[in-house]
Amino acid sequence: MPIAIALAAYLCLWPVPIDAVRWQPPQAPAYVGPFAVNSGLTGAHRIDLHGETGPEHVLAGPDGSVYVGVVSGRILHLSQDGAVQQVVADTGGRPLGLAFDRAGNLIVADARRGLLSVTPDGKQTVLVPAGDGAPLSFPNAVVVARNGTIYLTDSSRRFTAARWGTTQEAALLDVMEQSATGRVIAVDPATRSTRVVATGLSLANGIALTGDERHLLVSESGRYRVWKIDVDANGADAGHPGAGAQVLLDNLPGYPDNLTRGPDGRIWLGLAGPRNGSDAVAGYPLLRELALRLPRALLPRPASYGHVVAFTEDGAITEDLQDPSGHAPTITGLTETAQRRYLHNVDDGALAWVPIPHPPSAPRPAP
Repeated sequence: MPIAIALAAYLCLWPVPIDAVRWQPPQAPAYVGPFAVNSGLTGAHRIDLHGETGPEHVLAGPDGSVYVGVVSGRILHLSQDGAVQQVVADTGGRPLGLAFDRAGNLIVADARRGLLSVTPDGKQTVLVPAGDGAPLSFPNAVVVARNGTIYLTDSSRRFTAARWGTTQEAALLDVMEQSATGRVIAVDPATRSTRVVATGLSLANGIALTGDERHLLVSESGRYRVWKIDVDANGADAGHPGAGAQVLLDNLPGYPDNLTRGPDGRIWLGLAGPRNGSDAVAGYPLLRELALRLPRALLPRPASYGHVVAFTEDGAITEDLQDPSGHAPTITGLTETAQRRYLHNVDDGALAWVPIPHPPSAPRPAP
């Protein structure tokens, strides 16, 4: 009995880092229609990273080679087949999103250090720092417009990788709390000034520009949707759609993550695992706080299920690729080159890829 009382007191009284907010998610869609179960990612080829892990975002180079940031803080440059692997830079943080600017510099959203610029010879410059009291908290994904403006997601103002150890832990806390403090930021690289484009996002994640660069596409992992946001919006509130922001894809079957544009103009979206038991406790903030008092191994986590989709700028799903085998790493996106489709992931020691089908898959109807 004393042990039971002590356990009950611990579960009820021990402090937790979140102040959970009540919300009501829509019922998760079934894997039918545009999301019908398939094996398009099963049996992917693997490029060993020789001890590095977590190529969370993949950037295609102009020659078909690719760049990836890994958990160690290094940014790697790989030949198409991975036979040649070079370290471009070591940020000392956790590089996530990558993009090229007009001068050929790598623009890096580093979850720990901030928004960085890396020259072709490896020189690093912090454009906008991240940290307590800094302009950025949890930089995640980045895209550069033709006019040089840099847009990035700042996933959470409440939880940062620097404070909570890893990007996965910070993301978990943000989704469990649901305070929706994620933002979209615009940066002028010449002056390094920042502007808040949108606020009120639950774990703001992937980002891409529309072809005319008048809108941003932004994935909101914690609410299972993708937004279309006016680039000129000033603090558009995702809690009140219409003020420069509208939902493009809603009620997705998994956690939307990275967004990348393919050579044909379609947008690829990674779904980092199917929705799990967290939906059932969305309306019960106290239960979510109690859950965080348990060892992390006991918390429900998304199943190992690879899933990416391609869609058009008007929100039509045109291709869906899955690996339901249970052996896939946590796939966060897909980068398509003329030769291959590379799969982003957060927890594997390899970069996987699948061949481009010929002919391409037939379009699927919009959900």
